[in-house]
Amino acid sequence: MNEITALRPGRSMPLKTKSDLHLARKIWHFLGVMVVIYLYHTNTRADGLQIAFVITLLAIAVDSIRHSVSSVNKIVCQLMSPVMRERERDSMAGLTWLMIGVTTIVYLFSDDVVTLSLLFLAIGDPVASYVGLRLGKDKIIGNKTLQGSMAAFFVCFVISAVYFYFQNLMTDRLLIVSVIAGLVGAITELVPIFKLDDNLTYPVLSSSFLWVLFAVFGGA
Repeated sequence: MNEITALRPGRSMPLKTKSDLHLARKIWHFLGVMVVIYLYHTNTRADGLQIAFVITLLAIAVDSIRHSVSSVNKIVCQLMSPVMRERERDSMAGLTWLMIGVTTIVYLFSDDVVTLSLLFLAIGDPVASYVGLRLGKDKIIGNKTLQGSMAAFFVCFVISAVYFYFQNLMTDRLLIVSVIAGLVGAITELVPIFKLDDNLTYPVLSSSFLWVLFAVFGGA
């Protein structure tokens, strides 16, 4: 794995890069998204949207302040070093992009689409990354591997099948809709959208494709 070992002048401790395994970040990612799901389901839709909007504004404010004041940025990077990546030192944090994505899908899509998309993001995305870094041999797009994409498909397929079954959604065609949903999770994890952060693109794209799936198969 590639890890930055030398500090640049005026910089704080080195941070991980995307090519590092970075288990702490994956656990942080999982727990963070699960908290979002919990808050979403323990509040009304309107309250959930307001909460997501407020958290998004706070995240943007923190990023703006730390990028304007180097001493603040240094403190934030030191405090968050176990879960931050080097590229986030001078750009918006993954959490900020995540909350922008969450706010967008909560505003646009139904509860089932939002929940399933967030479960994909919480579990499928980090599992794909872990498998790709540990077992990935066959590159597909950029640093994405066949093994990571297969892991994403399998996890999202299982999540979808369990969710559809217990929510009594499209159970008469459970296999086909779960396979398609699994492909949605794998494809949206695999395909880069320009240089946008995948914490934003993943929930928005997966929700869009899941909305089409629900519309076509009558799950809405």
